[in-house]
Order: sequence, then C-alpha cells, then structure tokens
Amino acid sequence: MMDALVRISSNMKSMERELHCPVCKEIVKQPVVLPCQHSVCLMCASEVLVQNGYPPPELPPEPNSPASTPNTRSPHQARRPMPSKADHRPIDRVLRSGFGTYLSPGRRRKEPPHAMLFPCPPCGREVELGEKGLTDCLRNLTLERIVERYRHTVSLGSVAVMCQFCKPPQSLEATKGCADCRASFCNECFKLYHPWGTPRAQHEHVQPTLNFRPKVLSCPEHDQERLHFYCRTCQRLLCPLCKLRRVHAGHKVAPVAQAYQTLKDKITKEMNYVLANQETVLGQISQLESAITQTEANSVAAREQLSQSVRDLTALLAERHASLTEALERARQKRGEALAGQVAERRSLLEHAGLMAFSQELLKETDPPCFVQAARQTHSRLSTSIEGLQCFSLAADPSFRHFQLDVSKELKLLTDLQFIQAPLAPVIDTQKTLAYDQLFLCWRLPQESAPAWHFSVEFRRRGVVPGGGARGGIQGRLAAARWGWQRLEEVGGTSAVIDRLEMDSVYVLRVRGCNKAGFGEYSEEVYLHTPPAPVLNFYLDSRWGLHADRLVVSKEQRCARSVPGLSLLQAADLALTSCHLTADLLVGDVAITQGRHYWACSVEPGSYLVKVGVGLEAKLQEWFHLPQDMASPRYDPDSGHDSGAEDSLDSPPPFSFLTMGMGKIFLPHGPNHHNNHGCPANGTSPRRSPTISNGNIHASSPTGLTYPLPPRLGVCLDFEKGRVTFYDAHSLRPLWEGPVDCSGPVCPAFCFIGGGALQLQELVANRMADQTPVRRVTIQSRVTNLNN
Repeated sequence: MMDALVRISSNMKSMERELHCPVCKEIVKQPVVLPCQHSVCLMCASEVLVQNGYPPPELPPEPNSPASTPNTRSPHQARRPMPSKADHRPIDRVLRSGFGTYLSPGRRRKEPPHAMLFPCPPCGREVELGEKGLTDCLRNLTLERIVERYRHTVSLGSVAVMCQFCKPPQSLEATKGCADCRASFCNECFKLYHPWGTPRAQHEHVQPTLNFRPKVLSCPEHDQERLHFYCRTCQRLLCPLCKLRRVHAGHKVAPVAQAYQTLKDKITKEMNYVLANQETVLGQISQLESAITQTEANSVAAREQLSQSVRDLTALLAERHASLTEALERARQKRGEALAGQVAERRSLLEHAGLMAFSQELLKETDPPCFVQAARQTHSRLSTSIEGLQCFSLAADPSFRHFQLDVSKELKLLTDLQFIQAPLAPVIDTQKTLAYDQLFLCWRLPQESAPAWHFSVEFRRRGVVPGGGARGGIQGRLAAARWGWQRLEEVGGTSAVIDRLEMDSVYVLRVRGCNKAGFGEYSEEVYLHTPPAPVLNFYLDSRWGLHADRLVVSKEQRCARSVPGLSLLQAADLALTSCHLTADLLVGDVAITQGRHYWACSVEPGSYLVKVGVGLEAKLQEWFHLPQDMASPRYDPDSGHDSGAEDSLDSPPPFSFLTMGMGKIFLPHGPNHHNNHGCPANGTSPRRSPTISNGNIHASSPTGLTYPLPPRLGVCLDFEKGRVTFYDAHSLRPLWEGPVDCSGPVCPAFCFIGGGALQLQELVANRMADQTPVRRVTIQSRVTNLNN
C-alpha cells in the first residue's frame, strides 16, 4: 500500500509544472481562463492589468488569508449568528460585481470603454479581454480540483485543515466542509450550524478545504444561468440567453454535453496515441539528451577555438609590431647619421675649426705651384659649403609623420568582430520567377548578408498544409507529414529549376542559405500557379506569305516586329482624309488536332494594335489570299464570323482573338468574360469580338472593358471542347473564354495592325540549356497541305 502511495505521489509531482501560473511561476490560486485558453492566478492577472495602466480592481480575499476565515467564536462558549452568504460571497459573484468595469464616482459612461489587453506570457502577445476585463473570464474549476488533489496526494494527508468556527487555541481539526456555507467545520460545529430538520441540513458536504468553489459554472453576464451550450465558432460556453444573441447567429452551437463527450474522446485518442508511441518519446528524449551533451562539448570546443583565434591575432599583432618597430629603428638610425653628418660639416665652417683653419694655413703658402696643387680640393669644398649655406635644408625629415599607423579600418574590423553569421533571408525576384514548362525560381541575398555556400529550395503544393490544415487531429498531422516540403539541397548560384510538377496547381516556395554557421532564415513564401495544360512549344512560321517590308521575324523565330512599310507611307502620302491600315497575320509552325495546350507570349506596351489568339488553319490560309488592305469587311478575323447568310449564327467562329494595344487589353462583355476574381460575368449571348475593317475596330457587343496590359498573356486551347481561354500568365488569372471552331487543325495566330512587337515565352528548359536545340515539330496526326 505504501509503495502504491509513493508511486502515485511521484506521478503527481511530475506534473507540477503543468499547474504553475505563467506569471508568478507558482502553483495557481483561484485560476481564471483567458480567451487564449491559458490559466493564470486571479491575483496575478489583476496585478498585470494594474502594471499596464488599468485601475486596481476590487479583489476577493485569498482563501488562506485571515480575511477569508469567519471571525466567529466557538459554539462551546457562546452562540453566534448563523454564517450568512454575504460573508462568503463566491468569487464569481465578486467578479460580476464590476470587476473589469471601471467608472469614476458620480459619472456615467457615455462612450463604450476600450477593450482591455492582457499580455499573456505563454502566447507572447496581448490577448483581448473585452470591455469588461476579467469579468468575462470564467474560473477554471477543473484546474482547481486537480490542484487540490495534487496538494492532498503530495502531502499524503499530512496538512490538516482546522475548523473555522472553533476559537484558538481550542481549535479542532475540520472533518467536513460545506459547499453552500463555503466553510470547514469540526463535527460539533457542523451539527451546531446545520440543525436537523432545517434547510441548512440539506447543504452539500465536501472534504474540508480552505478554497471553496462554486458548484457549477454560471454565465458571467446572466446571473444564475447555467452554461448549457458551447459555440464551436467562438470557442466559448454559452447560456440559453447568450445563445439567442445575434452575434452567435449562424455559428455552430452544440449542447455542452456533446462538446464534453467530443473533446473527451479526442483527448482520450490523443493520450492513447502518445502512450502507444512511448518508444518514440523515449527515443526523442535520448536524442535531446544527446543534443544537450553535444551542446556542452561543442561549446567547450568553440570556446577553445575562440581563444586560439584571439591568440593567433595576438601573435600576428606581436609579430607585426616587431617588424614595424625594426623598420622604424632603421629609419631613425639612417636619419640620425645624415643629420649628424650635416652637423659635423657645419662645425668645420667655424672660424677656428676644421675647414676654415685649414684654409687659413693654406693661404700662408707662397710657392705658386704647390699652392695650386693643394688648393683645388679646398676650393671645391668651400664652394660646396657656401652653396649649402645659401640653400640650407635638412638631410633627413625628423618628423616621422609617415611612420604613423592608420588603424581605423582595423579597429572597425575588431569592433565588428563577431562569430560567423548564417546568411540572411534571401529575397526572391518576382519579376524573373515564373512557372511555365518548368518552375524557375530566382533570388538574391541582401547586401548586408553573410555569403552563402549553397542554398536549399523548398516547395510544396498549396492545400497540403503542414499541421493538418483543414483535416485536424492526428490523421491530419500524419497526412501533412507525408505531404510536407520537398527540397532541392545544395543548390549553387541564385536560381533553380523545378520540374515534374502537377498542372493547374499552386505551389508554395521558399529559400534559405547555408554556410559554415549553418542554415539561415527562410525567405518570404511565394506562390506560383502552374499552367492549366501542357506547355506547347512552337516557333513563328515565316513560310506563309510573310511581308518582309512590314513584318520582321527574329533569327530564333520567337520574336516578331511590325513596322510601317514603304507601301503604307506611300498610301498615307496620297490620302488626304484617311489611311487604310494593313493587318499582317503571323501563325505558329504547329497545327493542333487534339488535347489541351497552353502557351504564353508578351506584347510590347508601345505596340499600336496586336491581336493574339487561335484560328482554323484552312481559314487562316484563306485570309492570306485576301488583299492586305482588307477593303471589304466580309471577314472578321477577330470573331471569325462570315457576314454572309450561308453561315449559322450559332456556329463557333473559326477565329478567336484578344486585342491589345497602347498598354491596354480589351475584354468584350459576354458570358465568357471574367471579372477581377476570375469568375465568369453574367450574360446570355455568345461573344462577338471587334471587327477589323480598313484599319478600324468595330465591337459587335455594345461595351467592353479595358485593363492594363499584363506582362505576359497566356492562351489555353481545349481542342475537344472547342474552347480557348486567355490568362494573365503572371498570376494565371482567367481574362476571357470563348468558343472556336475545332473541326480541323487549329494554329496559334497573331495579327499586327500598325507598329508593334511580340515575343513568345521561351521554355525554361531551353533557357537553362547551353544552347537552344534545333527543332521543327508539329502536333498533329496528319500532314497539312499549306497550299490548299
């Protein structure tokens, strides 16, 4: 029996940390539940509010304080009045009496008070308590019961609760507690204060304690109302009156018994899961303990390395100090010798010394040949001395100014001397990053960042959220573990290519750098939408009657530019009132006969008018045979509808284009027009696109919308459904969708009216290759005769 008690006591002691208040770090007393679901002592919460500038609220006395013990005499000596409920008001009643609502005496509140903010230590942020403060915070009765069991189990019943109605020193140990009177009694006092046959005899008996709690939780706003409901949306307990409020209209409200059973089942399952994985827990504990050991060992090694680095710097400084000192000494000696020579030379010029004395004796010579022979050297020395007197200068600079060290840079380096820093979070270049046939990600490091040896690129599909996402619980977390981040390790350079991705999916990407200090912070996450269909790679076909004087195709056949030719200039010179604009058509070198395909292109913002779309190959050939000034409006290359009576109005058009020009894109109204959110607009009639006639644009629909020209325009053709969709290729937002006749091969087509330029989106695979491979591919099951 004793071993069992010791074991239970040991288990209870191990959970003591769960019972600590996050503010005072002691076992909680009178805990209240904050909106963030953390529990704190009532006294601690009030002190924190006072420290943050809120007025001090009126608090109930602590259970173990003298104010909480009734000051009544023992029934052995005299009869005292029966204890009233006013002497032991429940804590929640005191809270409801105005705790958290502060009004100056004699003033009424005219404006709603500001919500109180409580800095929750576990959350690390401020939690909004509402305008009533702690009044709306319910007591955590369950935690109080756990604390009471903990205290009783740990002490093994050694702490006695004394009767609150016996007068010391004759106080007896309490044997019973009354939940209604909120006091502990000995047997005699209990009988005295609970006479048989009176209503007090029906009071609830509990174990003796100094901390009495209300029997049940009641609504903090509606007195005596039980909390029978639980709002799953707000995650709050509700009484029947709170449930009828408009704020909970449309919320998921369930009976509290159902919420109790659901939450209890979840906790039971989670506990069973944790208990079934005790080996994993023990393994992780061993791994953490090993990490602590490695931390201590590595810190010692790092400290030794730091000391060694400082010793190396000190040794290098000492060596450099000796070298510079030696150079300084050599310069001092050399300059001293030069100046000493000058001093000796000047001293020889004194009247009775050196050269002057020798010259005086030389002048006493009377033999001319001997004088001339001996006097030439003296004459030379005297001439040199006189020149030195007239142009005197020091033989050496005594200042040593250029021997002073400039250590400002070195001092700054030493001041900034720090441990190796991991690279900062990279900055992703959203202008160069794109999703096409493959996903191309480009980034750079901030200027103040430490260099990175390599990078780690991580990506995942959006919707598969680590942590379970919409699928909560253990199963959601396990699914997230299976579909977590995928990585490209040790990526050199500042760009990466990711292939084999799902079509029409949003991918989340992030990057972090790594060097000797380890991995740095992640970059901001970017979202890229992959194309809705396989990417079609094609080139511009120059075999269909290309007018070289007006349309120029690049050597790579991926870029075309339209310029006003000589014929247009001549026509403009002859015309006095108007000018006929020519429409030059250019097609791709592929003919699509099946499947879904996507491609993208960019139009130069300064272009006059450029039309991008698709068309039947046969109809496009007929268009090439028309006069290039298009004097007759019979054919509309924008809608593809023949104005003759032989065509049905319900037949799909052979052409489908969108018009761009002067930095704008025109989106006609219709059932297939998409708004800014990518949703189809309301409409009942099929699309009728603008008509090109003599260079003028005629819209068959009364109105349309113009949007800024996107950097890249995407086109998706569904051959089986006979539908073409235009996208903003940067965000993959649908712009417009319409029908197109797919009874025969369909080609990508482009129309130029006036000056303009267009460039096809290059494949990411070709961009990353050393050279563009030569290709000529047609996606069709039969050879198309271009001469028909």
